[in-house]
This record gives sequence, structure tokens and C-alpha cells, in this order.
Amino acid sequence: MPNLPTFDQIEALHKKYAPTESVFELVFTHCKIVSNIAVQLAEKSGANIDIELVKVGCLLHDIGVYPLFDKNGVETDTSKYITHGVRGEEILQNEGFAMELCRFASHHTGAGITKKQIEENNLPLPANDYLAETPEEELVMCADKFHSKIEPPVFNSHKFYTEYVARFGVEAANSFADLTEKFGKPELEPLMSKHGHGLRD
Repeated sequence: MPNLPTFDQIEALHKKYAPTESVFELVFTHCKIVSNIAVQLAEKSGANIDIELVKVGCLLHDIGVYPLFDKNGVETDTSKYITHGVRGEEILQNEGFAMELCRFASHHTGAGITKKQIEENNLPLPANDYLAETPEEELVMCADKFHSKIEPPVFNSHKFYTEYVARFGVEAANSFADLTEKFGKPELEPLMSKHGHGLRD
């Protein structure tokens, strides 16, 4: 079990890499929401999970989004968004985090990315498997699917994401189905009310 950073240390790390206050708010609010969803799913499912590790994983998972914005807070190239996971792993490694924590950045994207998918689709990633391998990684990946950092930010219903992920093939669709069978579906209404974000259904 690695030494876990505190909430304040993670918040400071986000502020260090965020180019503007608005991008910080966008990304860090998303990370906090994903953490809330993950805790809810862990409690509902009764899964045997290290919940403190999951909270930290949720708060760190999108740290690699910041390099995709310029100094004015404008996203520079949306086609490179898929690289935010490996960029995050690199940031966390450079900051001295244990690999167990760095993997939350590189192994949460979509419903998992395989080496085969990278090679067949010529994705801008090192040719490796980026799949959730521990229950904690699976839970962070699952919780992340229920909220999106678009403008304005929005929650995703299980129905919406099931239809969305199907566009990436049977493997991805089955992976998301397996995750929600394991952890269940979150109650999003309380979080929608708290944050004032809508729902894609």
C-alpha cells in the first residue's frame, strides 16, 4: 500500500498544473464528483475495495488533462484527448508517486484501451494495454463514466453511456456492462442538484 497524499496535497498538485483557474475548476470538480460516485458505488455494491485508495485515484485520474490546454485555458487539440491518461501517469511519476497511483491516470480511459485497438486504429499512444486490473482501478474507471467535463459539465446516465461506448465495439461495450454489473448504477440526482449539472440520458 503506497503512502497516500492528502486531499490538500492533491488539490495543490492540480493547481500547479492547471493553466487557469477555470480549467482547474473544470477538472478538479470532475475529479471530486467521480470520487463521490465511486464511494456511493462501493457502498451500494459491498465490493471489497480499499476506499481510501479509490478516493485518491479518483482525485488524481485526470491530472494529465492540463497539458492539453494552452496558457489561456483553451483546449489545443481535441484529437489528442485520448493521450491524457499517459500524460497523467508521466506527471505523477515525475512527482514521485508510486506506480500503483500513477496507473489510475493511464488505466481509466473509456472502458479500457487494448494494444490491439491502439495498433488497429493508429491511436496516438504507446502500444500497450491500458486496462483496469484491480478492483480499485475498475471502480475509478466505472465511476468516471457517469460524468463528463464538456462545457457545460454534465452527468451521464447508464443508458447514455451504454449507447455511447457501443460505438467503440463489442469489447468496450461488454467491459462497461461488466463494470456496472459488478458495481451497480449510481444515484445521480443528489449530485446533479448539488453541482447544478444536467443529465445526458
